[in-house]
Amino acid sequence: MNRDFSKIKNQKEPWEEEFQELQSLKKEYLKLQMTEGQLEKLRKTIEEAEKMNQKENKKRKRIVSAVAAAAFAGIFLILPNTSAEMAYAMEQIPLIGSLVKVVTFRDYEYETDRHMADIQVPEIELEESAENTQIQENLERTKDEINTEIQEITDKLIKEFEAHIEEEEGYQDVVVKGERLATTEDYFTLKLICYQGAGSGYQWNYYYTIDLNTGERLQLKDLFYEGTDYITLISESIKTQMQEQMDADESIYYWLNDEIEEWNFHTITEETSFYLNEKDQVVIGFDEGEVAPMYMGTVEFEIPKEVLSEIRKVQGQ
Repeated sequence: MNRDFSKIKNQKEPWEEEFQELQSLKKEYLKLQMTEGQLEKLRKTIEEAEKMNQKENKKRKRIVSAVAAAAFAGIFLILPNTSAEMAYAMEQIPLIGSLVKVVTFRDYEYETDRHMADIQVPEIELEESAENTQIQENLERTKDEINTEIQEITDKLIKEFEAHIEEEEGYQDVVVKGERLATTEDYFTLKLICYQGAGSGYQWNYYYTIDLNTGERLQLKDLFYEGTDYITLISESIKTQMQEQMDADESIYYWLNDEIEEWNFHTITEETSFYLNEKDQVVIGFDEGEVAPMYMGTVEFEIPKEVLSEIRKVQGQ
């Protein structure tokens, strides 16, 4: 998968032409097709995540399964999913307890010999009321904002998929799944996994983190005291981890010290994707091709607690 750029570097052409050629190569490189093996690996990863959720809530599902089957029998609708037909489903499957839970709002499936869509649209619901009225109001607002955003994303993917079918433009695969990440008494995070393949494949993720103590959706800057340089500390930690991983495994490669300077990772931004894991560590996520070649897939970096201990806000402040 690694490209040899030495020939490009040694070409005796005007720098303008060389720059244009490099730009073209980069676009081509970023659009490398995800193989069937890689796509299958993605599907297995998603299936494993679902199995973990199922195992975690096995006891609870035994209790509610009979009730849920009866309660939703009247609204559960499945259309035959054969040939060019589509299947839609509404189901209520709680994944977590406490104040917040996740249900499958819509299940869109389509499969022929040329096209495949497996889009499960998650939706956040409030399982019980918060003791504080203001927190409850914040939770309601945050829930609605996140659900609207997720539905807009998935509606757009479905629309693009159906348009592609109508235009009969080659093969296409679309996969969307929701995954509950580490949830603590203080935080809840939903991860939306998206994959789209049409000649080439690309995976990207969305992270939605809610502070359960305030009911607000968290931004990265909300975790730190005002005026502190969390961006530099996190960025330097990521660079260190990138280099350590490359030194330990030659199959791992990040754009850190690449000959093409514009490709190299330098810093995160306030909008960089993140979540908090069960150890209360900040985890930074990057989409395919963002900081590494496409074969590396989506990548995440756990930031050690000691790196941010002096600038992290104390919970509740």
